[in-house]
Amino acid sequence: MCGRFASSRRPEDLVETFGVEQWDPEETLAPDWNVAPTKRVWAVLERPLKDADSKEPVRQLRTLKWGLVPSWSKNPDGAARMINARAETLHEKPSFKRAFASRRCIIPADGYYEWVTGTAERDLEVEGKKKRPRKQPYFVTPADGSVFAMAGLYEFWRDKSLPDDHPSSWWVTCSVITTEAETGPLGVAPAEGPRSLAEIHPRMPLMLTEDRWDAWLSPENGELEELRGLLAPPPEGLMRAYPVPTAVSNVRNNGPELLTELEGPEEGTLF
Repeated sequence: MCGRFASSRRPEDLVETFGVEQWDPEETLAPDWNVAPTKRVWAVLERPLKDADSKEPVRQLRTLKWGLVPSWSKNPDGAARMINARAETLHEKPSFKRAFASRRCIIPADGYYEWVTGTAERDLEVEGKKKRPRKQPYFVTPADGSVFAMAGLYEFWRDKSLPDDHPSSWWVTCSVITTEAETGPLGVAPAEGPRSLAEIHPRMPLMLTEDRWDAWLSPENGELEELRGLLAPPPEGLMRAYPVPTAVSNVRNNGPELLTELEGPEEGTLF
C-alpha cells in the first residue's frame, strides 16, 4: 500500500522534469516530508484548460487532495479510505474505472514510507497473543535519486451544498495506484534488514518509468488493454530502501530529518 510519502521537490523542478506546459505559480505547496492522507499533493495531468478556445489536452501541474471521491458520491466522507487503488482490479471497480479510462495522473514524490512487521510477530498479533509490535519505518526511493513517479487517478466531485461560484464547490481528488511489491533484490539494500521490497510490505506504489509517462497521461488513450499494459511493474533493482527514525510514524512530525538514514533499525523495533 501507500499510506505516507515525502514530497519536497520544487514545483519549478517538476515542471522541467515532466515537461509541464501550464502551472500557476500562485498554486504552490510547501515541501512536505510526511505526506498523509487528505493532504494536498502535486499531480501532473493532461486535460484542456478551463475556458480556453482549444479543447486540446495540456500537460499541467496541479494540487489535488489525496483521497479519491468518486463523482457519484453523496458526500466526501470516504476519501481517507480511497487513497490507494489496486492495479489488478481498478479497471472494474466502480470507484476507479471511469477515472482509469480518462483521468490518469502522475503523483511525484521523493519516495514512500513503509513499516516492517515480521511474519511471526504479525501472526501472533492477528491471533491476539501479542501486543502490536513497534514497527521500523523504511524509506523507499529510486536508487539513482530521480523523482518517484507514482501512477495515480484523479476525479472531480461537486459539493452540492455550496453555490456554483463558491471556491470550494468542486473537489479534485486523487488516489495512488498500488501493485505487488518486488520480490527481486533491491538496487541498494540496507546493511541489515529486508533484502527486497516484498520483505518490507507485500504491496508498493506503482512507479512509472519515463518511457510510460506520455501514454499514461494522455486522456485520448482509452484502449483498455493498452492501459492495463502500462500497469506492469517497472524493472527490478531500481529502488533502494533504508531505515529512518520512528518519528515519521507521528503525522505531526515533519522535516528533512525524517529522511535521515540510520545505520540499522532503532532499538526495540522489528528487524
